[in-house]
Amino acid sequence: MVSEKTSKIVKATAPILAERGREITSYFYKTMFNDHPELLHLFNHANQEKGRQQAALANTIYAAATAIDQLDVLVPVVRQIAHKHRSLQVKKEHYPIVGEYLVRAIKDVLGEEATTEIVDAWKEAYTEIANVFIQVEEDLYKEAREKAWEGFKTFRITRKKEESSVITSFYLEAEDGFQIPSFLPGQYVTLRLPLSGEPYLFNRQYSLSDAYNEKYLRISVKREGDEDRKGKVSHYLHDVLQEGDLIEITAPAGDFVLDQSTTPVYLISGGVGITPMMSMLNDLSTHQPDRHVTFIHASRNQEAHAFKQEVTSLLQQIEHGQQVIFYDVLPLIMKEDTSIEGPLDVEKLSQILTEKKGVFYICGPIPFMKSVIHSLYSLGVKKEAIHYEFFGPSLQI
Repeated sequence: MVSEKTSKIVKATAPILAERGREITSYFYKTMFNDHPELLHLFNHANQEKGRQQAALANTIYAAATAIDQLDVLVPVVRQIAHKHRSLQVKKEHYPIVGEYLVRAIKDVLGEEATTEIVDAWKEAYTEIANVFIQVEEDLYKEAREKAWEGFKTFRITRKKEESSVITSFYLEAEDGFQIPSFLPGQYVTLRLPLSGEPYLFNRQYSLSDAYNEKYLRISVKREGDEDRKGKVSHYLHDVLQEGDLIEITAPAGDFVLDQSTTPVYLISGGVGITPMMSMLNDLSTHQPDRHVTFIHASRNQEAHAFKQEVTSLLQQIEHGQQVIFYDVLPLIMKEDTSIEGPLDVEKLSQILTEKKGVFYICGPIPFMKSVIHSLYSLGVKKEAIHYEFFGPSLQI
C-alpha cells in the first residue's frame, strides 16, 4: 500500500491526468521509444499511429490514480491487460523502464505544476501499481509454462481457407509436432512476424476461431485497410504467407471466455468480431448441445459474411439454437431467409431476447459494441451478465 500522503497527492492530481492524459502518454511513448527502440518489437505500431495505445494508457493511469488506495477494485481490468502483456511477452524487467519514462513525462508535460512532492508521489504510486501487474503476470507466465509453452513457438500454416470476401482462416500446427494444449473458447494468440523492409517485428493478436483440438489452432483474419492504406500484417498474411510457411505464436491468452453454466447464452458479433464467437459456438455444440444458444451477427453484406454455413451446421447440433443475421443492405434473397436489414438496435434486440436472464458475449467494432451494450442496459440486462472483447488496447465502455 502507498502512504496516506502519497494517496492524497495522487488522487488530487487525477483530474489533471484526466485532462492532459493523452498529452502525457504521447510524450511518454515518444521519449521511451527514442531511447529504447528495442521495445518497438513488443508494441502494435498501428495502435501507436492511431493513438489507441496512448488513450488506453491514459485511461488506465487515471483509473489507477482514483483507486490508488484500493487497487483491488481494478483487478478485473488488471487481469485483462495482464493477459495481453503475457501474450506479448512484456516482462518484469520492462516495468522500471516504463516507470522512468512515465514519471519523466508527467514532470516534463506538467512543468512547474509537477512539484517535487507530486513527482515523488507518482514514483511511489507507479511502483505499487507495477507490482500488482507483475504479480498477476507472473502467475500467467507460470500457467503458460506448465500448461502450454513458454515464449514464442514456431507453427506451420497447414491450410488457408477463404471464409468471406474479407476474412481468411489459417490452420496452424506446431512445427515440432507438439500436441496442442487445451485452451478456453474465446481466447487469442499473439503472432510475431518479420516483414520485409521493416526494422522491427510486428505483433498482432488474433482470436482462436475453433474449439480446442489436439492437432491445430485456427485463426481467422480480416484483410484490413483499403488500396491506399493496407493493413501491413493482414495484407502479409492474406497475400504473402502460404501453406507450408512458418510463423511464431505465443500460448493462448485472454479472459473473454465462455462460461460453463447452463444459463441461456447470447453470442453477438459484428464483422470480424465473429471469430471468438466461432470458438464458443464450436465448444457449445460439442459440450453443451442442450443449452439455449442465440447467435446474432451483423455484417455489411452476404459477401463479407464469414462462417455462414459453419454456423448453420453447428446450430443444428444444438437443441435450442437459433441464428439472427443483420445486413447493412438486404439483397434480393429467398423468402425463407431470416436475414434482417439495417443495424442491430434496441427495438430489434427487444424482439430477439425472449428473456432478460442469460449471459451475453459481444465483439465487433467499437460503435457496434457501444450500441449493443447500451441497448442491453436499457432492456434491463445487468452489467455483470455482459462480457465484451475489443481488438486492441484495453478499452472500457
